[in-house]
Amino acid sequence: MTRLAYLGPPGTFSEEAALRYQAGAQLVPCATEKAAVAAVEAGEADEAVLPIENTLEGSVTRTVDMLVHDTTLMIRSELVLPIELCLIVKPGANVDDVRVIYSKPEALSQVRYYIERRFPNARQDASLSTAAAVEEMLQAENAAAVGTARAAELYHAEIAERGIQDHAHNQTRFVAVARADHPPTGADKTSIGFAVAHDKPGSLVDVLHEFSDRAINLTKIESRPSREELGIYIFLIDLEGHRSEPKVAEALAAVQAKALFFRLLGSYPRGDHAGNT
Repeated sequence: MTRLAYLGPPGTFSEEAALRYQAGAQLVPCATEKAAVAAVEAGEADEAVLPIENTLEGSVTRTVDMLVHDTTLMIRSELVLPIELCLIVKPGANVDDVRVIYSKPEALSQVRYYIERRFPNARQDASLSTAAAVEEMLQAENAAAVGTARAAELYHAEIAERGIQDHAHNQTRFVAVARADHPPTGADKTSIGFAVAHDKPGSLVDVLHEFSDRAINLTKIESRPSREELGIYIFLIDLEGHRSEPKVAEALAAVQAKALFFRLLGSYPRGDHAGNT
């Protein structure tokens, strides 16, 4: 049985993603995403499920930076989870009395306009997870939490309002990371990170030509600070194809030869073809 680490406690979106990814897996709740990665590195779990991108907020930078800088684990799969956020209160509580709202910072940012409109004077307090927010809310006075319907059920709280996210089509992309990535399936993508000389004109374009010259489609490109000095960035690319395919392997080898830093993050089935999404 696969052991899946995720951001706990039970009732988080990460738990929901883990359940959708492998319904029969043994779930290993962790206090942070970093602890979930550490569980895999220590052999206490086989894979970790991590949020990596949201339609409203973009990349989950702590996950991206961790994969680039802090671990050798590789992306093995991905799945996209629809996100419905709920306003959760104590049973029988009067919503008009709410003075403090708990949730994970990402969740609070996804309901920013709702809170400004509905609770303009409420204080917003950050929690480690949406499920932890419900636990904290239950111990506080005149409080509410932004979290999942499952968390409300698990902790015997009450859903005051469903679907409070600022945009209806709110989705989060999760990745499963493990010691090895996924064998080719014929419907794959590959993720890499690299840095090029920042003082050499055309160095980034030169790298991108390695893909365009081979008709390899890039589905995403972004940059993150290198952690070394201002003005030096790590470029992150998602591309169609598996690293084992000849033209992809050629392109990756060419990029690595030109790069000051190169990290293969993994090849894995695309979310719309993974079969478990």
